[in-house]
Amino acid sequence: MPPSGIYTVRDAHAMMKERGNFELKAWPILAVTVIQGILFLAHLFLLHTWVAFWPSLVNYLPVLRPVIYVLALSFAPATLLAFKFSNTVVRFCYTAASIWLGFLNFLFFAACLSWLAWYAIRLAGPTSTAIRPYLCAAFTAAALIAGIYGIVDARIIRVRRIAVKLPNLPAAWRGRTAVMLSDLHLGPVNGTRFCARIVQMVAALKPDIVFIPGDLFDGTHAQLERLLTPVQQLHPPFGIYFSTGNHEEFSDPAPYLEAITRAGIRTLVNESVLVDGLTVAGVSYSLTHSPIELRTVLESIRMQAGESGILLNHVPTRLPLVEGAGFALQLSGHTHRGQIFPFTWITKRVFGPFTYGLNNFGGLQVYTSSGAGTWGPPMRVGSAPEIVQITFE
Repeated sequence: MPPSGIYTVRDAHAMMKERGNFELKAWPILAVTVIQGILFLAHLFLLHTWVAFWPSLVNYLPVLRPVIYVLALSFAPATLLAFKFSNTVVRFCYTAASIWLGFLNFLFFAACLSWLAWYAIRLAGPTSTAIRPYLCAAFTAAALIAGIYGIVDARIIRVRRIAVKLPNLPAAWRGRTAVMLSDLHLGPVNGTRFCARIVQMVAALKPDIVFIPGDLFDGTHAQLERLLTPVQQLHPPFGIYFSTGNHEEFSDPAPYLEAITRAGIRTLVNESVLVDGLTVAGVSYSLTHSPIELRTVLESIRMQAGESGILLNHVPTRLPLVEGAGFALQLSGHTHRGQIFPFTWITKRVFGPFTYGLNNFGGLQVYTSSGAGTWGPPMRVGSAPEIVQITFE
């Protein structure tokens, strides 16, 4: 069996906690300020567009302005509250703010298209301003339909089936199946019932092993063990294995790892285990920011000649290092395949072909899942939620 790494689990936890505490103090102030500023400007632009295209709304500005201001200030405070508290009121506020954030995304682009369409019509020749209200109404209706579709689509979880051929795969693993679960984001929006539905779908597939490469939790304050209660009903013959994602490392990851372990899931923190002749390894999300440390960990669990291994790595990056360590397959998530437009386009530009699906990087195969859950807006448009069934050939 490959060595478990130069770091002990305790050392890895301490390192992750130290980084998490620093990031928790350093990044929220800047991030919240920037995000809140962008959201506020987007709301003002939306209000300006509606008044410009529907002039009668001027009579309702004393009511509209306060409503827009409240909506503009809803998501950031609700998110901060969700990181501190877990109760019915906070969950409701966070969910409502997240839903509105999704609708805002589509309404913002509807407003942009309204202006572009109007100027295009004016350039084409003289036209009556009577068309303006109908123009904006058409794009706004399309935006609302997109948001409703996104909410529905996010709850229709697909089963994606793939087959992989791994070099040096032990004969005992040929024909066996695994299930990959990524980015469930259990928390205020995706609760215990959501987890139970996922578990029921996984159990129906009767996998031999289950892999969870990060973001099992949303990172907010929650009753962690209660959220994972349904997972205790899963008993694949060769176990369930987990590595951390960025949402488990927003703060101290220890409570998440402890809850996951108590649920019967094996956490792999920069270490590997031998499972009936197959090496299964996991690296923490924080290492993806440090190529030197990641290289050191991967070197310590490098595949030897005649061995085959699977790496759980939340982000589909640092692929040359993973291939160099001799792994045959990397399982990743994180991208959500963009989740909703225009982020579907942005993630494609950032991660290229490794944004989604099964792709090759030299001798390494990489599967990046779109994930089963959502973050922020509980919507999916152009990115279907999934669990992945892997058959080893």
